[in-house]
Amino acid sequence: MSLTPEDVSRIALLSRIELSPAERETTREQLNGILGFIEQLQAVDTAGIEPMAHAVDVVQRLRPDVVTETDRRAEFQAVAPETEAGLYLVPKVIE
Repeated sequence: MSLTPEDVSRIALLSRIELSPAERETTREQLNGILGFIEQLQAVDTAGIEPMAHAVDVVQRLRPDVVTETDRRAEFQAVAPETEAGLYLVPKVIE
């Protein structure tokens, strides 16, 4: 697929991008290069290849899910301006 200068003008209009005639030609060449590369990728036979989520088979090392800090909730709420039933009270912002 090859874009014409009119196609690039239409794309620029839809994108709300102002292009000079020189920029329009440069953009057309770049877009045609991208579309050509996509055509090359689509020409590759991928039958029988399972889709992958990541190009490299990586495994995330996970740590055990255990509590490592002591409960300091009472200390934090002791210095708060207002609390109620274990919650912080804040001024109403939306009426």
